[in-house]
Amino acid sequence: MAVLPSGLKWQFSNDEAGMGKLLVKLTKQSPTLIVMEPTGGFEAPLAGVLAAEGLPVAIVNARQIRDYARAVGKLAKTDSLDAMVIAEFAQKVEPEVRPLRDAENQGIKDLVSRRRQLMEMLTSEKNRLAIARKVIKPNIMAHIKWLTQELENLDRNLRQQIEASPIWREKDDLLRSIPGVGKVTATTLLAELPELGTLNRREIASLAGVAPFNQDSG
Repeated sequence: MAVLPSGLKWQFSNDEAGMGKLLVKLTKQSPTLIVMEPTGGFEAPLAGVLAAEGLPVAIVNARQIRDYARAVGKLAKTDSLDAMVIAEFAQKVEPEVRPLRDAENQGIKDLVSRRRQLMEMLTSEKNRLAIARKVIKPNIMAHIKWLTQELENLDRNLRQQIEASPIWREKDDLLRSIPGVGKVTATTLLAELPELGTLNRREIASLAGVAPFNQDSG
């Protein structure tokens, strides 16, 4: 952790004890903005703890921070240097603090991620079946059957999660009213972009990474 403008730095373990110590340190600093970058889900418990304490947390796309580091010529990478670069990014760019995913939102996101994993495994097994020798085909077919059943169970669970929440259900109905948007697309959008409905079209396109940017030479 790096703090500006003081330049103070600390390091904590990513467990309950470490998060408790970090929270004490941060609270004493009275921060106006805390910026974190996603680390494959490892940042989620700490972000949840900080948000629960009412601290202003923003989880920023790591690409934005890397682009900033390149722009200011800070290419070396250590934990200490990375923390300071993120602090400088927070100070200069001042990214907007957005509400974190609540438990329900995160649960649906996890289910969508698991669905993607099952689909990848199912596709791989079907490809193997096409070239497999006779002796192992029954084993692959049994695994395909199991994966297909798991996928159906997971889809059912996803629908139940969405339909149990009036807010999710309203957004789902709205998305599925769009021609060409089915239940899988709607569920994925709801899980991956909970900001839908709260941002304008330019902001949501930028957040999703599909907004066009000028590539002028010179």
